Amino acid sequence: VVSGINRGANLGDDITYSGTVSAAMEALLLGMPAVAFSQVGHPPFNYACAASFAASLVARLAEHPLPNDTILNVNVPESPPDPKGYLITRQGKRRYGDAVVEKTDPRGRKYYWIGGDELGFEDEPGTDFEAIASGHVSVTPLHLDLTNYASIEPLRQLGVRWPL
Repeated sequence: VVSGINRGANLGDDITYSGTVSAAMEALLLGMPAVAFSQVGHPPFNYACAASFAASLVARLAEHPLPNDTILNVNVPESPPDPKGYLITRQGKRRYGDAVVEKTDPRGRKYYWIGGDELGFEDEPGTDFEAIASGHVSVTPLHLDLTNYASIEPLRQLGVRWPL
């Protein structure tokens, strides 16, 4: 399953909000290989570089299938005239702004937009954010298991007394 090309980035923590990535996850749940593609940038979007990379990657995956329990989240920088290539990355960490803006939806219900306008990211090597900032395509392998394995043993030591 090829999901996308999404208009706008799906980087770092933002993948948890992504319908494009969720479609790929649904495919994985059904036992199908899947890749989510996103074009970083702002309108008007130029998908030429993203479409070219998507075609190349999918062709290679047809010959070399993904590992079990794996989808790929691919983000392509704003169509560079000379693509720098791609990097295999890990999920980065988004820095949200302090602003919380109250708005009203078309049905008159209140909702809150968190983060303001200027979103940043943690500048760490090997992340999807770093790849995009350096002009590379980011290819991040993801899987469905969100368990924080390092927390299991410390949590077992809590000794919660229940039922009372």
